Amino acid sequence: MEEDMKLATVEDTVEYHLFLIPDESRDPEKHKEILQKYIERIMTQFAPILVSYIWQNQPFNLKYKPGKGGVPAHLYGVTKFGDNIEDEWFIVYIIKQITKEFPELIARIEDNDGEFLLIEAADFLPKWLDPDNSANRVFFHQGELCIIPAPRKPDAESWLPTTPPTIPQALNIISAHPEKVLASELIRAAVNRRIIGYPEKVQASLHRAHCFLPAGIVAVLKQQPRLVAAAVQAFYLRDPIDLRACRIFKTFVPETRIMTLVTFTKCLYAQLVQQRFVPDRRSGYKLPPPSHPQYRAHELGMKLAHGFEILCSKCSPHFSDSKKSLVSDSPLWASFLESLKKNNYFKELIEGSSQYQERLEMAKNYFQLSVNRPESSLAISPGEEILTILQTIPFDIEELKKEEANLHPEDDDRWLDLSPDQLDQLLQEATGQKESQPISKNKEQDYDLTQVSESMKAFISKVSTHKGAELPQEHSEAPITFDADSFLNYFDKILGPRPHESDSDDLDEEDFECLDSDDDVDLETQESGEEASLKGTLDNLKSYMAQMDQELAHTNIGKSFTTQKQVEPPSQTASNNSDEEDSGAGQSVMEPVDIDLNLVSNILESYSSQAGLAGPASNLLQSMGVRLPDNADHRAISKPGQE
Repeated sequence: MEEDMKLATVEDTVEYHLFLIPDESRDPEKHKEILQKYIERIMTQFAPILVSYIWQNQPFNLKYKPGKGGVPAHLYGVTKFGDNIEDEWFIVYIIKQITKEFPELIARIEDNDGEFLLIEAADFLPKWLDPDNSANRVFFHQGELCIIPAPRKPDAESWLPTTPPTIPQALNIISAHPEKVLASELIRAAVNRRIIGYPEKVQASLHRAHCFLPAGIVAVLKQQPRLVAAAVQAFYLRDPIDLRACRIFKTFVPETRIMTLVTFTKCLYAQLVQQRFVPDRRSGYKLPPPSHPQYRAHELGMKLAHGFEILCSKCSPHFSDSKKSLVSDSPLWASFLESLKKNNYFKELIEGSSQYQERLEMAKNYFQLSVNRPESSLAISPGEEILTILQTIPFDIEELKKEEANLHPEDDDRWLDLSPDQLDQLLQEATGQKESQPISKNKEQDYDLTQVSESMKAFISKVSTHKGAELPQEHSEAPITFDADSFLNYFDKILGPRPHESDSDDLDEEDFECLDSDDDVDLETQESGEEASLKGTLDNLKSYMAQMDQELAHTNIGKSFTTQKQVEPPSQTASNNSDEEDSGAGQSVMEPVDIDLNLVSNILESYSSQAGLAGPASNLLQSMGVRLPDNADHRAISKPGQE
């Protein structure tokens, strides 16, 4: 992609671009006007699901971006989503729906990891597609994911460039051949799996909790619920300088606290709950004992109040009035408000009612942030916005206290305490893997441990490259066949013919005999000499290895492995012992190692040492579809010779 379309930061940021399908009949001078009208149409049509959305850091937004460096003028947006990955996938859903509602638009989206849509569908990508040639190939058009293919052979498809396409080339290809650039069904399914359920899924990502907050914060959140995100982030990312403002509260004094219901995203709620924090004694925020039934509400309120105080401390109470531009002054506001009414944004609320006014204020804020977005130098900060609400919108503490008596119940937060099995299940659902069935206690006794050894053998027999090893996903999968002749011929073409010499440590005498060539009579004498020399070297090596075996036989190393003799029936073992005694004293017999049994016992020992946590043994086995039962007796697994 061209240089000016690269991400400007290395933070968790997502960028999105919306292009118009090339049209020679379109007046270039009116191109900017056309795109700006699309901003109004898009933001108005999607306002019902965007107005009330609580963003982690920055909202979805669009602005006009002039053409530069071969990239045509288009609509552009950037959102910093921080720790909440769901914001990014919600934007993917929005972009997909925009191209579905406006088929004349072609969109692309990327984050600081690059083509994250391809990363999500990595298991189903064609072999030719890699990070080096994926630039400007992935787009959304008419609500579907498109991938511009590469020509299989040079000049095979004249409409496909041999190098990664430019943006104008990509737009022309997609508009001319939409059916040929459609991504495969598996790739589209992998991406759709992450956005399925929207927009209803937004409600499932929220968490409502009781908080004991100063009345000023309650009033602010009634007007702008999204400001809870800025407050949580301010508290979560606080530093010692921020906490100086919280020694003595100036804006949100603790004496006005009341109980209220606050709506968080689950990410924000988790960030607030998991932070351990003790307030300064001078702040006046005292907590009840942990056994108190409302301890959590007091703790959440105290943390949230610190976040709001930090935000307000970063701006002057008399900040510039030039930033307080009225939304109603914008020429776009009247048409935007009329479009909201046509889209039934206000539902059947009576104009002028309190609920109508709340939705109107949310719409104004959404318009200011996303439609009529000011330049960054004039953008109002969260702290300034909070102070503006406190100065312009009066609130009655007594009325807020009356609402305290009729609060809705808070949501259950047991989702924070997931068991390892539940977490595994969520991860499998998120990645689209088949749900592994838990092993019942009745089947634990009949669990076949040969499944472990067979899976490991299948893993070892897989082909590995510098990119990693292939994991066998199905137990019924046939083992890989390896054609040694084709493999060696392939390297002959690259490296040239192989020399006759070999430095292998485990060649047999027959292998050296194969080095003789009867076709070349002139080299018989020379090759016979080489064969004798190599045979002598091999004999010396075998003798050396035998001496090492004899030395190791008198150590405890051999006792760390289970041999086949140790697992033979008693009758057969007794027979073998008598044979050994007859063979002569002083001769140490090296019993063959039972590889399968040692493999399983070592894996079980590693699995047991994980104590139910994630580790190499469970990760490797689960990647191959093997689920071990829980260790019921919790006894350490010992190897022979270690009792």
